[in-house]
Amino acid sequence: MISEHHPLRQLFHEVVTGCYHRHSGIDDPEVTGYVADLLTQFSSTEQLYAIRDAEGRPLKAIQDMVAAADPVFGPAASFDEEREVRRHIGDYALFATGMYPESMHLWRHSGESTFLEMVHAGKESYYIVSKFDLFEYKEEAPLFARLSAEFERCMFGLTRVRDELDRMGGLVQ
Repeated sequence: MISEHHPLRQLFHEVVTGCYHRHSGIDDPEVTGYVADLLTQFSSTEQLYAIRDAEGRPLKAIQDMVAAADPVFGPAASFDEEREVRRHIGDYALFATGMYPESMHLWRHSGESTFLEMVHAGKESYYIVSKFDLFEYKEEAPLFARLSAEFERCMFGLTRVRDELDRMGGLVQ
C-alpha cells in the first residue's frame, strides 16, 4: 500500500483534479480523490488483478469477475464479498476504458469484453455497490451512485489524465 504522502499519490491527486475540472466538468473532490487513489492502487499489478479464481489465478475477463461476484450461484461467500468484487469490477472497467481505450479491440480478439460491455459492467457494478447503503456502507454509497451515473465523464477524464501524464514525461506506457 502506498502511503498517503507518497509523491505518486500526490501527483495523481493533482493531475486527476485538474483534468477532471478542465475536461470533464467534474469538481467533486470525493470522486476525484477516489479516482486518484484508484490510480495509485492500480500502479501495483497485483491490485489490478486482485480477484482470483479457486486456484488462485487472477481473473482478467469481466465476465469471470461478474460470475465471481455472485453470492447465490457463484463463489462469493457473502453479500459483503459480492460488494467488494463489484467495486473492483467498477474500478477495473473505469481504469481500462479510461486509461487504455485503444486496447479494447485487442482484448476482444483474445476473448475479453468489448468496450461497451466494459462500460456497462463498470456502471452496473458501481450501481450495485451504491445499493449497499446501510450500516458501514451508508456513508460511501452516494459516491458509488455518482461514479455509476457519471461513468462516461469519469472515463473521459481519465483519458485526459493519461494525456497529461504522457505530456509530463511518459509515465503511462
